This record gives sequence, C-alpha cells and structure tokens, in this order.
Amino acid sequence: MQSNPNNKPGMLYVVATPIGNRDDITLRALNILGHVDLVAAEDTRHTGRLLAHHKIKCRMISFHEHNESERTPDLINRLKSGLSVALVSNAGTPSVSDPGYRLVKEAVINRIRVSPIPGVSAAIAALSVSGLPTDSFVFIGFPAKKKAKRLDQLKDLVGESRTMVFYESPKRILTFLKEIITVMGDRYGVLSREMTKLHEEFIRGFLSEILASLNARPAIKGECTLLLTGCEKNKEVSIKTVRTEISKALEKKQSKLSELSKIIAQKYGLPKNKVYDEALKLKRKMQSQKHN
Repeated sequence: MQSNPNNKPGMLYVVATPIGNRDDITLRALNILGHVDLVAAEDTRHTGRLLAHHKIKCRMISFHEHNESERTPDLINRLKSGLSVALVSNAGTPSVSDPGYRLVKEAVINRIRVSPIPGVSAAIAALSVSGLPTDSFVFIGFPAKKKAKRLDQLKDLVGESRTMVFYESPKRILTFLKEIITVMGDRYGVLSREMTKLHEEFIRGFLSEILASLNARPAIKGECTLLLTGCEKNKEVSIKTVRTEISKALEKKQSKLSELSKIIAQKYGLPKNKVYDEALKLKRKMQSQKHN
C-alpha cells in the first residue's frame, strides 16, 4: 500500500484492537497493520508491543487526545498524497470513547475513503455476557469528570428504559456508583472488569452489593464497564415506597419540590403531578409537625 503515483487519496483504516488478550484480533486487522504506510496509535509503546507479539513491523506516529487537533491536518495531508493510514487506540474500536473522531470527520469532509476494520468493543463484549436486555441499549461511555455535570447526566437518564452502558476508571468507580444510587436508586447492574485478561471478572447484583464488594478490596484495578438496568416504566409501586423516597429527599433539602417530584416520577414511571401532590402533602405535614 505505497503512495499512489496518480496522486489519488489514500485510505484511512479504523482498526479495532484487543481490549486485553492480544490474540483477540482479526486476520484482516493484522494484514492491514502489516501493509499500511503509517499507523496512528494512541500510545506507540502499547501498540508496539501488540505488533511485536504478532511479528509486524511498521512506521508509527502518536495520535492521542492531547495532540489530536494538531496531528489531524498532517495526517489528512498524508492521506491526500496517497498514503494509507491505520488508526488504532490502546484497546477496542477507535473513536468510540477514544481519539479518532476528529480525524474521521475531516477525512469524510475531504472525501478520503474511510474503512472500518471491525473487532473488539468493550461495550459489546460486556453487554453480550451481562444477562441484561440487549435488544435495545444506550451507550453513554465515560461520564463527565465534573460532579455537577455528571449528576445532571444521571438525572437526564433516570427515565431511560433501555440498558445503559458506562465506562469508568477504577479511581472513580466507587464515587460514580454512589452517585447513581443517590440519583437513580439501587438498581440491578453488572460491573465488567479486566475483560479477556487473566483476572477477568463480572460482578452482578444491585449497585449497593457491587459497591460493597469493591469497598472490601484493598485496591481496584482495570478499566471498568458498567451496565445498568433501565427504568421499569409499568411496574407497580406502592404509595408507601414513593412517600418514603419523597420524605428522604425533603429531609436532605437538596432540590426544589418540582425538581425532586420530576426525578421520583421518572424513576418509578409515575405521573409527575401525582408525585408532586404527594410531596406537597408531606411537606405541609412536616412543617406542621415542626410548629407543634
């Protein structure tokens, strides 16, 4: 795949690589990586070890979130000159919660052919063995790093009925689990850790149980993929359960009455005005008890 003498644009290959086990790579991916003019890698050392394992030698250039903006024009020019480029991330499919989106977008704008070389994706791998509904799901990826924005994201997802897929680092997973429980309730979930590696693990249960399991460990290692059940819209909810939830929210005084009513209504699939009426009654009752 050398430079084209007719100066026709080259090809950009988006190549999926293993998320752990180095043998989880397709024959086509190995062939592409062994013949392209250049490999744009998120971490050249990491990709170098993968290529060495498969006895592949090639030219590499670093392409990660910190240099993506400045490297993209250079790679586009190389592609325009007829060179072929393979885009790879450290694990899984590039541009899915990894660098690559800008490069692919610019390639499309410049009418450069982009070809997917499919393979492993952590989200799909975890989903396939989760035991949760897979007919319809929503991929969220990494939640926002700032707490306020992250909590807003979770509030927006309270009424989501599809299975949800999150990525999170081992350093932040405990905090994130606590936040989900606070905003969305103690739902059933599956935490996938170290998939395809020696210490592969799937922790299944209610989020409080997953949290307790992780809290009991001296350390948490490996990137985490968290799958969460969606909101069960039509389940029967006792008024006692709703009142308990409202009372706890009122005691914390974290939200306005209308906002907490909306969150609880979405959580249990109930009409907002019904929950608001109950919240209003409980608030008046609590105020009355304080005055007596």
